[in-house]
Amino acid sequence: MQTYHTPLDLVRERSPEHPVAIARPAAAALAARWFQDNFKGDVFYAVKANPSPWVIQALAANGVSAFDVASVPEIELVRAHAPDARLAFMHPVKSRAAIRAAYFDHGVRTFALDSQEELEKILAVTEGAKDLNLIVRLAVQAEGAAYSLAGKFGVDQHQAPSLLLAARRATQDLMGVSFHVGSQCMRPTAYNAAMAQASRALVRAGVLADVVDVGGGFPSIYPGMTPPALEDYFDAIQRGFAEMMVHETTELWCEPGRALVAEASSILTCVELRKGDALYLNDGAYGGLFDAAHARWPFPVKAIRSAGGEVREMEGALRPFRFYGPTCDAIDHMPGPFWLPEDVNEGDFIEIGMLGAYGVTMATRFNGFGAIETVACDDAPAASMFGLARRSIPSPRSEVQNVVRLSKARGRKRRKK
Repeated sequence: MQTYHTPLDLVRERSPEHPVAIARPAAAALAARWFQDNFKGDVFYAVKANPSPWVIQALAANGVSAFDVASVPEIELVRAHAPDARLAFMHPVKSRAAIRAAYFDHGVRTFALDSQEELEKILAVTEGAKDLNLIVRLAVQAEGAAYSLAGKFGVDQHQAPSLLLAARRATQDLMGVSFHVGSQCMRPTAYNAAMAQASRALVRAGVLADVVDVGGGFPSIYPGMTPPALEDYFDAIQRGFAEMMVHETTELWCEPGRALVAEASSILTCVELRKGDALYLNDGAYGGLFDAAHARWPFPVKAIRSAGGEVREMEGALRPFRFYGPTCDAIDHMPGPFWLPEDVNEGDFIEIGMLGAYGVTMATRFNGFGAIETVACDDAPAASMFGLARRSIPSPRSEVQNVVRLSKARGRKRRKK
């Protein structure tokens, strides 16, 4: 993977014809170390967020030694790049062939489930193995997530006690509970609420859990979405854990995806046509911009002009634009608004930031498009959630808003003194 200092250097060297994923391994490394240092439990990276080999390598090299996998190809991917990692097969519904390969071929011992049928399947395929770690996925009610994950997975409160008891009886090793509060959770208290529900289910079942897995949902920063500090989430989880009916040796797990990798990549696209406030790009909803299209998230953007032998970041008055991707499908549309210099036009490049999570991993080859190369850059991401490096994405709507935010921040610092 070729490395550049910034995307500007890439454009200076060559004007790429296809979209380019900009990898920032240093950002993934920072996030990995921060989670390891601050979460009081075991961190399992949710591979689905970004299965790029460089991501697995960067996280493993910086302390992440456990991975949440959902398929045999994800298991094989991690084994290829982090062969000694712990693997947890956390998809609650798996084929018998996948269970068999995971257990017998790859040494996986941790399996999630949310039904009696799945428990029986796991036990049958593993030939009644007693060295299983069985994690029961609970359905919980939680508010504050940009993406609700309720409905598809999780045993409900009425059936949970019997399933928990059956799982407890089925293994001599670890039995635990897990849940998911939803993706891009903006309320730390959502974890408290979910842990209280899990605790009640355990009490009704009359069993103790060896593992409490709080799942993912940890947020990143996007325009219009500046979440509380991650420390607030970890504090809420610790309070919830202290109040649960668990024993002293119960393990605490989490499964971050977005929070570990969102900052670690962006996508460089090219404007192929402008029609008023609509920019037609060479990447879109069927490529790396799935969330921009379907969740309508206005990711941070900046424009690069390459004309007359000069490559520079574009400046000047901003206006809102909407994007269209390269396919013939009308739903290949990213409404934004994306704030860019008002003179942006054909041939200009646009870097779309904070796409390390659910960016290139969602890309297809629909309509013959979707070819995305990857290069590395060692500049900083558009924003950061981590420690002293935390930076928010300023709103381009009004410089007055920026002044007000700065004034409030200075006032808080004076009060702390």
